[in-house]
Amino acid sequence: MTISTLTLTRPDDWHLHLRDGEALEAVVGHSARQFARAIIMPNLKPPVTTTAQALAYRERILAALDKSGDGQSFTPLMTLYLTDNTAAEEIARARESGAVYAVKLYPAGATTNSDAGVTDLLGRCGKVLETMEKLGMPLLTHGEATDPAIDVFDREKVFIDRVMIPLRRAFPGLKVVFEHITTADAAQYVRDAEGPIAATITPQHLLYNRNALFQGGVRPHWYCLPVLKRETHRQALVEVATSGNPRFFLGTDSAPHARGLKEHACGCAGCFTGLHAMELYAKAFDDAGRLDALEGFASFHGPDFYGLPRNTGKLTLVREPFRIPDELPFGLQTIVPLAGGETLPWRVSI
Repeated sequence: MTISTLTLTRPDDWHLHLRDGEALEAVVGHSARQFARAIIMPNLKPPVTTTAQALAYRERILAALDKSGDGQSFTPLMTLYLTDNTAAEEIARARESGAVYAVKLYPAGATTNSDAGVTDLLGRCGKVLETMEKLGMPLLTHGEATDPAIDVFDREKVFIDRVMIPLRRAFPGLKVVFEHITTADAAQYVRDAEGPIAATITPQHLLYNRNALFQGGVRPHWYCLPVLKRETHRQALVEVATSGNPRFFLGTDSAPHARGLKEHACGCAGCFTGLHAMELYAKAFDDAGRLDALEGFASFHGPDFYGLPRNTGKLTLVREPFRIPDELPFGLQTIVPLAGGETLPWRVSI
């Protein structure tokens, strides 16, 4: 029997880029329409490295949401950007603030605005990690090794061996989220590892393999980091995402860039899915025959890992064609949603 409507506990997005200024104002309403809360990435220019900066950014997000007139309740969960010089005292201030929920590790040079990232995690950040472990503050990892000698398709696998395993051996009680995993290697590691670990998975990595980057030519709006991988890896991600395993949950990694910066000689990494994330996830779970597992993945596993209450509101998806717009306003420019111009079989009902 074909399901025509699907009502879920209102979901959360555990990995979201909202940018700042006009870009923030352009995109925040899209996420608020679907999600009750979101973990907000701190890789602005300059990065959000202190509690005071995080609180100020939170106020700008709330002001932008109010200006958007969306009318939805939406709570930004703030994060700090980890650097070689982050002080343990700053972690304590962040925890005491009640508004900062995690610390983000960007290996230096790994992705957009990561130049201030960490160069030697255990060597430079040991005291900070010890404090995070003690206070129960999660570490969110962009899991790619950045040695230029490593093939771009192997960077996640190498990160597990070179960074993740030594990190978790040194700090076994540290809560770690392996963000936007893309490989069977990462899926297996998170599934089987001991201790407090979880992973987020994006809609693009559930729906597409690396062929999507090259169908009919180079397609920059499918380019993100970590990059899309082989079909065998996509299948492994679908398997764990739909398995009901509470270690895996929703994180869109929606990353808006102006159209001109994507369609560029050196195009930016990031897929914009803030508009239609739940429609994309519904298609992925429907294709796998596991719509019954979507609520756990989208609505329960994330708050359970973070120690937050589950939402009480609802979100309904209906099986109706939804044509993704070709582009959307983005300040004085435009932005292209992932798979713009294509039609999805599900639509969020407002």
